[in-house]
Amino acid sequence: MGSASTTALDLRGLTPAPVTPFTPNGDIDYPAIQRIGSWLGSIEGVKGLVVLGHAGEGTFLTQDEQADVIRAFVKSTNGRVPVIAGITAEGTKVAALEAQRAKAAGAAAGLLYPSHGWLRFGYQEGAPQDRYKVVYEESGLPLILFQYPDVTKATYNLQTMLDISAQPGVFAMKNGVRNMRRWDVEIPIIRRERPELQILSCHDEYLLHTAFDVDGFLVGYGTIAPEPLLEMIAAGKAKDYKKAREVHDRLLPLTRAVYHRGSHMEGTVALKHSLIARGILEHATVRSSLLPLEKGADKEIYDAMSSTGLPKAPKAYQA
Repeated sequence: MGSASTTALDLRGLTPAPVTPFTPNGDIDYPAIQRIGSWLGSIEGVKGLVVLGHAGEGTFLTQDEQADVIRAFVKSTNGRVPVIAGITAEGTKVAALEAQRAKAAGAAAGLLYPSHGWLRFGYQEGAPQDRYKVVYEESGLPLILFQYPDVTKATYNLQTMLDISAQPGVFAMKNGVRNMRRWDVEIPIIRRERPELQILSCHDEYLLHTAFDVDGFLVGYGTIAPEPLLEMIAAGKAKDYKKAREVHDRLLPLTRAVYHRGSHMEGTVALKHSLIARGILEHATVRSSLLPLEKGADKEIYDAMSSTGLPKAPKAYQA
């Protein structure tokens, strides 16, 4: 298949990766999905929503639940922005089947995760390229290249990223290498060699450094603070460091409360507490293997959100 189907998907701006809300008994909370998706989809500059990723607890859901969440977010946005699905299955064949289900549920594209065995053991040369090729050919779902942190063995070297981004169906890259030495060297080369590729930072806690090199942000952070992140994207594109720094400093207490925790996974729980502060959620229920945060963390997050000056979401979107 060619990549013509990807030309209409423009993520040059902010693409939040929303949480999956649950009811107190652990079921998917569809009214809360409606609130989250309709609110984010109404904000000018939001270009899409990425569901079922790490922030969305996608691997904690059954296959039926995954499809239901995609359909619910598609309904919530009423066609204003595309919904993109995290494709996380381990093997290439099952990932292709997952991508087929996502497309059938209404996903406009897929964020294809590395095979998670690679996190521990690394990957054979050529295996990532094959994964993207097969998943696209068997599903027809346009794909976003996902670059994992440099500290993992699933991180792609520069040549692998160049190879994948040249393949049909791959139209964007979510780069979370979290090694600024690699970022500063590799992003200009990828820009030069793949000028049509949309480059999106997913460095929730390093957005200032990466804001000047990208087409946009694809971040869980965008779920709780879309307005200032849009300001930072605009400042980055204008090469206005002073403005970008001002946004960074205004957000720093919230960044610390959400992302400077013991584990980056805790950020998902903290995002839910942040959505309580913005009036969208009523509680921060998560699924195992996530656990509630330690006592007092909720107040810390609420205070940090208050310090940003961000208001509660408009009443139409509140719980």
